[in-house]
Amino acid sequence: MTAVHAHDLHKRYGDRTAVDGVSLTVAEGEVLGILGRNGAGKTTTVEMIAGLRRPDSGTVEILGLDPWRDRRRVRQLLGVQLQESELHAALTVAELVRLYRTFYARPADTAELIEAVGLTGHRDVRFERLSGGQQQRLSIALALIGRPRVVILDELTTGLDPEARRHIWAIVERLRDDGVTVLLVSHLMEEVERLCDQVALLDGGRVVAQDSPAGLVETAGLGQRVRFRVGDGGAPALARAALDDLPEVGEVQVRRDQVTVTGAGDLLGAVSTALVRAGVVATETRLEHATLDDAFLALTGHTLSTDRTDHDLHGADR
Repeated sequence: MTAVHAHDLHKRYGDRTAVDGVSLTVAEGEVLGILGRNGAGKTTTVEMIAGLRRPDSGTVEILGLDPWRDRRRVRQLLGVQLQESELHAALTVAELVRLYRTFYARPADTAELIEAVGLTGHRDVRFERLSGGQQQRLSIALALIGRPRVVILDELTTGLDPEARRHIWAIVERLRDDGVTVLLVSHLMEEVERLCDQVALLDGGRVVAQDSPAGLVETAGLGQRVRFRVGDGGAPALARAALDDLPEVGEVQVRRDQVTVTGAGDLLGAVSTALVRAGVVATETRLEHATLDDAFLALTGHTLSTDRTDHDLHGADR
């Protein structure tokens, strides 16, 4: 069953197009990662899906419901954790969780949820006195308080240390095991590769590609790389000649004494065998697999890093 269906979403701010025809389909119980640089339209997209921002055009359905027309029903099914949350500064962790419990018909247990996000020792601490990472964990707890069937998590591990990050990842994995659908906005490749069944790459307000992490690497035409060094003299040319016609080899690059071979299949075995037969001695041999980061670069033409922040582009658009 389809849990989330967004079709041809558009959003403009003045003369700038933030979201330009985004369509996404997420199956029930699936984790979809939304990956892109700052200003790519990620947060604007999920805010439109959540019914927090009205699209200029396009439609959204969450479990068959319209987030604007069926707002009350959707709020009982949807949990949202945004990149920036404004909560009552004077209320404690426990008070905020108890307050949010009143919004739902079947809320989660206060103590269990606070423990799940690692805030038991801070349950009586006011929001304004929490660290940034602790505030982030609290916002995740509030997104889950209504036992939602669909959850939107926008940069959920920002500000968390590695141990806390893995703790939150385990929560997302349990949500998936329980059949909850998750839309995960993230900059962290490790996070996306670990948690996501599907990944949508956004660039310039458009979906460049959507597939599994491994599928995106394949779509980008990336496979494996074998790197090694050979001796001086004619060895590099001899190595190229031995490898060029192998069916597993896509490209051979030689730079001085270092040879880089890209290809697929049993690339390492084929390269090693061919070099032995040609009498070429290879050293420092290593096999590298293409990553999601490599795929993002290949499919968009740039890396995830950018010097511009979302607020530099538009105060309300991310």
